[in-house]
Amino acid sequence: MRITVLGGCGAWPLRGEACSGFLVEQDGYRLAIDLGYGTMPRLPSPDVDAVIISHGHPDHCADLNPLLRARVLRDRPARPLPVFAPGGSLDAVLALDRPGMLDSGLDLREFTPGDRFEAGPFRVETALLPHWVPNAGLRLSAGGQVLAYTGDSGPSPDVARLARNADVFLAEASYVDAVPEEAVGFLSSATIAGGSAAQAAAGHLVLTHLLAETEPAAAVDAARSRFRGEVTAARSGLVLRL
Repeated sequence: MRITVLGGCGAWPLRGEACSGFLVEQDGYRLAIDLGYGTMPRLPSPDVDAVIISHGHPDHCADLNPLLRARVLRDRPARPLPVFAPGGSLDAVLALDRPGMLDSGLDLREFTPGDRFEAGPFRVETALLPHWVPNAGLRLSAGGQVLAYTGDSGPSPDVARLARNADVFLAEASYVDAVPEEAVGFLSSATIAGGSAAQAAAGHLVLTHLLAETEPAAAVDAARSRFRGEVTAARSGLVLRL
């Protein structure tokens, strides 16, 4: 399994970076997980095999629009793209174009967090994790390896359960340590992510969705205060090979 970080910024992309997005490859199959602002130009090609969206906030799904445009508005349109997403979460981004414009390029497969399904060689387990909108945490298994991803999530015992013994755990860490009162229960910090990784006995913790004022080095140090395994801050272009 090969994981390429397309972006790891939370809320909006910093200069030269992008918001949440990951390309996961196995046996030649290319699966994009989340497509936030700025991620589409970082895909090696628009010809991915499928997309999974964790939730409907634009820093996780806005670039699905240009990806579909790149597949449909060309001399030889691509086949319909399977896109897995919680029910109703893509209504806003799919309404950006005139009705029907991108329909031929989209095979929308809505699911309810908690469902299981397959995407190419990947077995996908989902879990409803706490956020302001329905958010699906993901656990992908292929070739004896496991990738877990929180999307955006407040603290929950389900996070550690989702990431149990995962080889790579992509965990939202908007803040270094304390979460502001208005976001308590809906977002997490690097300290919280480190604790979840330790409970899960995960292998490699990758901190993602860092907000603009969250210093990556400080976030890594905070996570290491709770977790003894490898810790990395997500950045565009980072490649993880399992």
